Amino acid sequence: MSTAPHRFRVVRPCQWQNARKLGGVDTTTADPLVGRLLDGRYRIESRIAQGGMATVYLALDIRLDRTVALKVMHRSLAADPAFVRRFIGEAKSVASLSHPNVVAVFDQGTDNDVVYLSMEYVPGRTLRDILRERGRLPAREALEILIPVLAALGAAHQAGMVHRDVKPENVLMTDDGRVKVVDFGLARAIEATNQTRTGMMIGTIGYMAPEQVTTGAADVRSDVYAAGIMLFELVTGQQPYDGETPMSVAYRHVHDTVPAPSSLVPEVPQLVDVLVGHATAREPHDRPADATAMLVHAVEAHRVLPRTTTPPMPGPPAAYAMPRASRPGSGAVSAPQPAPAHTLVQPRAEAAPQRRRGFRPGWFLGALAAVMVVAVGVTGWYFSRPETVVVPNLVGKSIAMAEKNLAGRDLRMVKGESVYSEQVAEGVVISSEPAANAELEKGSTVTLVVSLGPERIVVPNVANLNGNDARAAIAGAGLTVGSVKRLPNQQVERDKVIRTSPQVGEKVKKGAKVNIFVSAGLVMPDVSGMPKDEAAAYLGGQGFQVQVNEVDDDAEPCTVIAQAPKAKTEVNPGTPVMVTVARCQTDFWQWFRGGDRDGNGQDDAQAGDNQQFALVPGVIGKNVGDAKSELEALGFKVRVQRLGNGGVVQYQRPLPNSERPPGTTVFLWQ
Repeated sequence: MSTAPHRFRVVRPCQWQNARKLGGVDTTTADPLVGRLLDGRYRIESRIAQGGMATVYLALDIRLDRTVALKVMHRSLAADPAFVRRFIGEAKSVASLSHPNVVAVFDQGTDNDVVYLSMEYVPGRTLRDILRERGRLPAREALEILIPVLAALGAAHQAGMVHRDVKPENVLMTDDGRVKVVDFGLARAIEATNQTRTGMMIGTIGYMAPEQVTTGAADVRSDVYAAGIMLFELVTGQQPYDGETPMSVAYRHVHDTVPAPSSLVPEVPQLVDVLVGHATAREPHDRPADATAMLVHAVEAHRVLPRTTTPPMPGPPAAYAMPRASRPGSGAVSAPQPAPAHTLVQPRAEAAPQRRRGFRPGWFLGALAAVMVVAVGVTGWYFSRPETVVVPNLVGKSIAMAEKNLAGRDLRMVKGESVYSEQVAEGVVISSEPAANAELEKGSTVTLVVSLGPERIVVPNVANLNGNDARAAIAGAGLTVGSVKRLPNQQVERDKVIRTSPQVGEKVKKGAKVNIFVSAGLVMPDVSGMPKDEAAAYLGGQGFQVQVNEVDDDAEPCTVIAQAPKAKTEVNPGTPVMVTVARCQTDFWQWFRGGDRDGNGQDDAQAGDNQQFALVPGVIGKNVGDAKSELEALGFKVRVQRLGNGGVVQYQRPLPNSERPPGTTVFLWQ
C-alpha cells in the first residue's frame, strides 16, 4: 500500500485563526509564557489551544527559523518525575515514527518547571470542529477521513506503539485536505503519573474500549475499537452512548453492543454497519488484529460504495443558495451555487378568454408599497433577532467546569447562594436558573446554586459548665443533648460538666446527639468485704473520718460487713464513716471449721480434712484482667469491686500467701 500522504476534500475549509485569539478572547496578555524564549531556542508567539493535560503554543524555532507547535505540559504533570521520564521515552519513540499522517515530533526538552514537546505546526482545525459545524458526514467522505487515520495508527502499531486516546479532537484537518493524527504516546506517559494511581482511567470515556474500562489495559485492538466509534460518530453525528455520568457511559461500553449506524441514520450503507460492528466488538479477539487490518476493510468499503448513494448534507434549499464569501486570507472567492431553474409556465387560455381589465397604477403602487413595508419589517425582524443558545446541563459539574461550559456558549455565570447538601460534594453544582435546555440570548446570565457539602457542626466546649448551661450551649450550636451521666470525680466540682461524647471540637451532623458526663464529686467507695485495716487506711486516705465497729458475725473475721454512708452515695470530704467488721478471731482455722463457709453445701470441717489447699498468690499492683486470669487458673473464684477509675489491683482478700481450698472466692479491689 502506498505511503504517500492522503489528501481529501474538506468541505468549507477554515483558515488558521489568528494565533493570538482563543475562542474570540485575547489570551496573549494573560499567559506568562507568551513572549518567553524557552530553552534558549523557542520564542513563544501566542497560545493556540488549551486542554486538560497541556497547552499548545505557536512558537518560532530561532535556530532553524521555522514555525513549530509547542505543547507545554501542565505544571501538575511536569512536577511528577515518573511522568517526565515516561514522557521523554515516549517522545523519542514518536519522533522515530515518520509517517505523512502523523504530526511529526521534532524535539523534547525541559526548561526549569516547563516540560515541552516541539511538533510540526499544522494550520487547520480538528475533526471535532468539522463535526460541530456540519453534523454527520456522507459515508464516502467519512471513510476518506478514517482511512488516513487508520494508516497513521497502523504505522504506529507496527512500530509497537498504542495511541490509547483516538478521538476527533486528536485528528487534525489541514486547509488543503490532509489528515494528521496527534498526541501519540501522551496517554501512555500519563499512566506513569500519580494521578493514575488513584484510580483514574486513561482515555476518553466515549471512545474507550471495554477492556480499558474493566482492567485499564490497552493494546492495538483498543485503538481499533476507538476508530470504530469515531466512524460511527462521523456517519451519524453522535456517539453511540450517552448518559448522566461518565461511569454510566463506561458501563454501556462494557455491557452493550454498539448499534448499527443505520439504526439511527437509515441512509448509512450496510458496508459501514459491518465495518463499525467488526471494529467495536466487545471482545478484543473479535476485532481486526490492528489498524492496518481495519484499513484494508475500510479501503475495500470505500472502493465499492457508489458515489451517488450519499445524500446531500442538510442545508438551505438549492434555490436559495447564495455565493459563499471568501474568508479573510483565503485569496479566493467560491463560485456562486447554481439554483435549479424552476420556471413556472402559464399556458395560454384558448377556450374561454377573459375580459381584459384596465391597468390601475394607483392601486398597484399602493399594494406594492404595502408589500415592501411588510417585507422590510419582516426582514428587519429576521436579521435583528437575537442569537440564542441552549443552557447546558451543569448539575453535578464542578463550578470551574460549569463556568467553562457557559463561557463556551457565550453565557455568563453568576454564583447564587450556596447551600449545604448531604448528597452533593462541596463545590459541585446543585441546580441552575434557568435550568438545562432552556434557550437564552447570547450574553445572558445563568445563576448556579453550588453545594457547600454536608453541613457539619463543631461540638462546643461545655466543660465546667453546669448542666443547664451546657444543655443551652449544645442546643444553641444546632445539636441535641443525649444522655446525662454522673461520674465520680474529685478534680471537677460537683454538678459541673467533665466532658462530652463526641468530644469538644469534633464535627458532627446537624442535630446529632451529644452525651454529657457530669461530676458527682466525691462518691462513697464500696469497701464491703475488705479487710478491716485496708478499709480503714483507704477511707482515711480519701479524707473520711473512719470509725470501726466490730460485731459477732459468721463472715470471715476482720472483714467489713457493712458501711455507712452506703456505697456510691455522693458525700463531701471529711464525712464521718462507720464501718462494721466481723469480730477479729485469733484462730482463723477455728472460724473456717465452723461450718459451710464457702457455700458449697458441705461442712468445711469435714471437707478440710479431705482436700488440698492452695496458696493464694499476691496480685496487688497487677492489671485486674491479668490477676483474674492468674487466680482462676489456680481454681479460685474471683470477684472484682471498683474503688476508682484505675485498672490495677489495690487490695485483695484473702491476703497474699494465704492458704485456701480450691473454689474459694478471692476479692479484688481496683
